[in-house]
Amino acid sequence: MVRGVLIDLSGTLHIDNTVTPHSVEALQRLRKAGIKVESKSQLHTRLTNLGFQHHPEELFTSLMAALQLVKKYQLNPLLFLSRSANSDFANIVDPDAKPNAVVVGLSPEDFNYPKLNEAFNLIREGAPLIAIHKARYFATPTGLAMGPGGFVEALEYATRTQATVVGKPEKTFFTLALEILGLADCPHEVAMIGDDVENDLGGGAVALGLRRYLVKTGKYSPGDENRVDPPPDGVFDNFAAVVDVLLSSQV
Repeated sequence: MVRGVLIDLSGTLHIDNTVTPHSVEALQRLRKAGIKVESKSQLHTRLTNLGFQHHPEELFTSLMAALQLVKKYQLNPLLFLSRSANSDFANIVDPDAKPNAVVVGLSPEDFNYPKLNEAFNLIREGAPLIAIHKARYFATPTGLAMGPGGFVEALEYATRTQATVVGKPEKTFFTLALEILGLADCPHEVAMIGDDVENDLGGGAVALGLRRYLVKTGKYSPGDENRVDPPPDGVFDNFAAVVDVLLSSQV
């Protein structure tokens, strides 16, 4: 029996502004079955606009984890984030003070030499490097695009330091998500559904014993299921197909 489901959103429920087949209805079916749902993304507004009946308290994002870390240590970070993500840090960052930390997420317009060099020098002076995640790539309507992972590793290499990664696939991230669901004591009764076999279904998901289901949407490429050990517990065409199987096993 599955008591809870963790869902990666971008690439699993939607790709940019396009909903994956029948995912809106499938998410509703999960809730009606009494299964606890926890989703990971920055895009609550986008989900609502796409037709998902999504509750804000169900969102647990790597951005939220980074924000908590910055608050805890009272940091004033240099940000490599999208405009919408930057707004979450608006009341924390003092633009008139020198940054004393570096936070890297997905922000293609910021990955240029001058700003990366600024981050390089801050880290060399002792500023911590915080990575939202280290994804190699992400899905767009026109195909795959390079993710922030390569830029994080470039900074690590140049500064001989190690980033603190707050997002998937870190065990801490999944543990906190399970605690929010109230299912930390039974991770084997929680399913993780995603399109990224390494970041969604590797690392902490394996260590905690979650049920791991890979969908062939978003950033999925043929053969991905063979690139991790142990392999996923199931591979499905899309999110709705996973839900069909999960709900049939509840009877």
